[in-house]
Amino acid sequence: MVIRVATRRSLLALAQTRWVVEQIQKHFPDLSVQEVLITTEGDRRLDQSLARIGGKGLFVSELEKAIAEGRADLAVHSMKDVPERLGDGMAIVAVPERVDPRDALVSPRSGGLDGLPVGASIGTSSLRRVLQLKAKRSDLRFVPMRGNVDTRLKRLREGKVDGIVLAMAGLTRLGLSKLGLRLEGGKEGEAQGDLWVKPFAVEEVIPAVGQGALAIEGLADSSWVHDLARPIRHFETELAVLAERSVLKALQGTCTTPLAVHARLVGERLELMAWVGAPDGSAAVRIHEEIALKNATQEEVEQGAIRFADRLLAQGAERILQEARTIEDPYSFY
Repeated sequence: MVIRVATRRSLLALAQTRWVVEQIQKHFPDLSVQEVLITTEGDRRLDQSLARIGGKGLFVSELEKAIAEGRADLAVHSMKDVPERLGDGMAIVAVPERVDPRDALVSPRSGGLDGLPVGASIGTSSLRRVLQLKAKRSDLRFVPMRGNVDTRLKRLREGKVDGIVLAMAGLTRLGLSKLGLRLEGGKEGEAQGDLWVKPFAVEEVIPAVGQGALAIEGLADSSWVHDLARPIRHFETELAVLAERSVLKALQGTCTTPLAVHARLVGERLELMAWVGAPDGSAAVRIHEEIALKNATQEEVEQGAIRFADRLLAQGAERILQEARTIEDPYSFY
């Protein structure tokens, strides 16, 4: 049997796709795989903010098109890039176990934020990260920076900025040692390199919705694709991501919304944390709650997440979000 897998061409996208394929082949060793390499509009237009050119869905829609046209059977995405509404006839057929969801500062200096000089420049394309970090150090300067992980690391090594903020999941999947990175507080003998990596606790800088998780997408009515993906589904991750995306949907968040949501399923409890910030930094709302679960069903988790979103709105997030929806270019607030 041959399966065709659509993927973006970046090193991270290929690493994620090949990891998914390896996990599937553990259960179906006779399965052959063909990679369908696609350069998306989001990859081509790195000089513009995603808000201006159509949002994060640009990373997904062309892979969906390949499936719809019969050129691919499934696609692998970073869950944080998957829009609320999928293409017609599409479905998320599996969500594997999430890896490290944290954000991390990468810099030639050790010590994380405390190790940076006064007025240091940070490269990031995320207003969510900018506003949470500004609240910690108002002296920092932020530089819009899109592109693949290797491209951003190259700009850091060239001295274009003093640090960059990246998702730990991507660094982990690509391999710290291969990237020449050193993890602060890591075990003796772990990766050594010319750049330091200092992760932020999720409570300190709340991640993006779906960060660290992958989404395997295929045709909703393709039973054989569902069967192939079923063995690598991870129940706890699926429910946590469902909760995060349910909060995002209830808040009507977009790619310009300074919004962070993270969920963890711990036994019979759903732990939810969220942050919403005004684009100009004038206000922010942050809440952290645990919701007791009876059966941990999808419906129960979704309803709990919606109630959580209502409480967030009641504490001031509604006004902030209304203002954020008027943003045309988030880079104007850097």
